[in-house]
Amino acid sequence: MSKSASKFQKVLMSWVYRGKEIFKPLNTGAINERVRCIREYVANIFFYTKGSTTIMIDAGYSYDRLQEKMDWLGIDPKDIQHILITHLDTDHIGAIESDSDQLFSHAQVYIGDVENRYLTGEVRRRVMNGWFKLPKVNIPNKKTLLHDGEVLDIDGIKIETILVPGHTWGHVVYLIDDEYLFTADTIWLGADGGYSFINKLAEDNKLAVESLAKLEGILRQRGLNPKIITGHTGWADDINFAFAHTDEVCNVNKPVKVHDPKAPYDAYDERDDTRESAVSTPLLPCNR
Repeated sequence: MSKSASKFQKVLMSWVYRGKEIFKPLNTGAINERVRCIREYVANIFFYTKGSTTIMIDAGYSYDRLQEKMDWLGIDPKDIQHILITHLDTDHIGAIESDSDQLFSHAQVYIGDVENRYLTGEVRRRVMNGWFKLPKVNIPNKKTLLHDGEVLDIDGIKIETILVPGHTWGHVVYLIDDEYLFTADTIWLGADGGYSFINKLAEDNKLAVESLAKLEGILRQRGLNPKIITGHTGWADDINFAFAHTDEVCNVNKPVKVHDPKAPYDAYDERDDTRESAVSTPLLPCNR
């Protein structure tokens, strides 16, 4: 399913969203010494390294250039033993689906227990206001199911799972070492701050907004200001910017409210994502 879905999205969504400043992925490169990023069309996957351990966050599309871009960053697929999955949409699990190149067939995959219902077939993923039902996904890797609030320790890396349903019924975010929050498709970063993610792609937009309020409350109660790293719109190092408008939804039916001159005209056009830029250009936060 993932290979055909990847090809379909590249053609259709490139045409639908061209020029609308909706998807604003980071290019391949490094945020800092801990976090590296790979661009796959409009989506980003991330690698968190501490000591000799590198954890992968999400698995992108079923993407032909993944191993090539990992090589740009000096990452060997065989070294990835742990993959954290935020949710089970094709652009976040393509590289571990059964029809992928199986670069990570040896890795342990971590998925929220609620989100796992998409794998078992108990629920089916719906988009476009529920009109379109996506095919069931299949992941052959060994899986560990995570509960809301569960904290893992992987080789001295602290990973907290926080359930934020809305985009999907079991979407989770991962707070790593209390300093990095990987939010995938919960926050959409516009030029003037964060919004709840794209309305057409949510199972329940009201629930998504409620989940963001819960997430913000957790961070503020603990006095945390982590780097907030999204799946499609870059990252921010200011909690006030990231949660500026999260009681509102990014509505693709209306013009984007605030023009973002850094947004690509066609986010599926990867010509500016090169090995040279990956090794020489730091990935700056979008709030600067």
